[in-house]
Amino acid sequence: MDHGENNITVVDEDGNEQLCEVLFTFDSEEFGKSYVLYYPAGADDNDDEDIEILASAFIPSEDNQDGELMPIETDEEWDLIEEMLNTFLDEEEE
Repeated sequence: MDHGENNITVVDEDGNEQLCEVLFTFDSEEFGKSYVLYYPAGADDNDDEDIEILASAFIPSEDNQDGELMPIETDEEWDLIEEMLNTFLDEEEE
């Protein structure tokens, strides 16, 4: 199974790199940012536990190759992300 472009490397507070799979991305005109939702790679191989879905604001670089992940700072942004995630999951189930 080839995921190709759907992987990102996330660096945690301790400087550890973790490969994650991108669930989906979306843009918000309201906040003027892009967002990416992702989860640790391989987490979907384990059916026993719930997958922890993570989210970050995303600033694409000028060449669109890489970008910078930024923490989400406001409750309004979290509310928007939760809404988008619920919509995405509902569509996946249908």
